[in-house]
Amino acid sequence: MQIDIQARSFPLTEALRRHIRRRLGFVLSARDEYIQRIVVRLSDINGPRGGADKCCHIQVVLNHLPDVVIKDTEADLYAAIDRAVDRAGRTVGRRVERQRLKMRSGVAHGQIVRI
Repeated sequence: MQIDIQARSFPLTEALRRHIRRRLGFVLSARDEYIQRIVVRLSDINGPRGGADKCCHIQVVLNHLPDVVIKDTEADLYAAIDRAVDRAGRTVGRRVERQRLKMRSGVAHGQIVRI
């Protein structure tokens, strides 16, 4: 699973990088064969002014399916990452399962389905 992690307006620490990779691996490893790459963008919207402004934007590029794009904003960056990764995992799971059901029903009815 190719993971590209970018931080805007603050330095990306190794602890953040490890946390993101661990969470993504845990949540998406079962769907690894459907995933081309994952792009994670972290940003601090308000900068030093504070507030609920830590943003985690995740784009999961899937094989032969539309991309999954999730964005979450929280006061705590780790909370934003955790929520966004969980939502991305559920969305990818639903999308892949829907595709598998379409393929199964198409084959069962004698139709040719291309992916």
